[in-house]
Amino acid sequence: MGTEADSLLGALESSRYCTALTGAGISTLSGIPDFRGPRPAFLFPEEVFSFDRFEGDPAFFYKTAGPFVYQLHKKEPSVVHRVLAGLEKRGPVRAVITQNIDMLHQKAGSARVIELHGSPRFHYCLRCPGIRMGYGEAAEALEAGRLPQCPRCGAVLKPALTFYGEPLPLEARRQAEEELYKTDLLLVLGTGLSVFPAAELPRAALRRGGRIVIVNRQDTPLDGEAFLRFRELEGVFSPLETMLRRRRDPRLRGDEWRTCGNV
Repeated sequence: MGTEADSLLGALESSRYCTALTGAGISTLSGIPDFRGPRPAFLFPEEVFSFDRFEGDPAFFYKTAGPFVYQLHKKEPSVVHRVLAGLEKRGPVRAVITQNIDMLHQKAGSARVIELHGSPRFHYCLRCPGIRMGYGEAAEALEAGRLPQCPRCGAVLKPALTFYGEPLPLEARRQAEEELYKTDLLLVLGTGLSVFPAAELPRAALRRGGRIVIVNRQDTPLDGEAFLRFRELEGVFSPLETMLRRRRDPRLRGDEWRTCGNV
């Protein structure tokens, strides 16, 4: 009997266009809490991510959520991040659609990352068009006891995260739907599919005849629709990482041995 990693590799080999949809579960392997898991490590009050509250008191966001958001650069990609990045470079994975804001897919080397909820990769001024500040500069300001401010008007900059009361990034949603239109295999990794719009994306793939693979510890509404269904991300992806280091696979590399991505 083949292992779960064998089954997943077989699905990847037979795919023409594979996309991954990722949630907080893949980043718990990097030490980042899953706020929606059965036992969340800690929760922010909803008002921390309220757009109205930010407009009235931007310091509240940075004081409350800053110690979490602006330490993300100290985290390292998990085995799932690494394998997806490698498969994008050398195999069938064409894009990663993520609900996460931690930027670990990019850190692992993924090039095509669609961030459904935005991320703190840059900060912008709500008053002055065109003003941008990167994550690193904002983190340095906070480390020095200052808020990231607009150099033109002095207003506190807002991270490009989607707050409550803001519409989701339309361009990200459009790109995700475009990818799913071409997808014949969707990997649903570390998400319980409880938050929209991510929750409806696998259904779009299914409607177009695609197959879905779900790897998530908790149940999801689409477990019965999954082509493959596994529980433990590390239990699947750690062996898969090892296999991809050793495997001679024409689908993933032509006729030569090669490691996969950063592994």
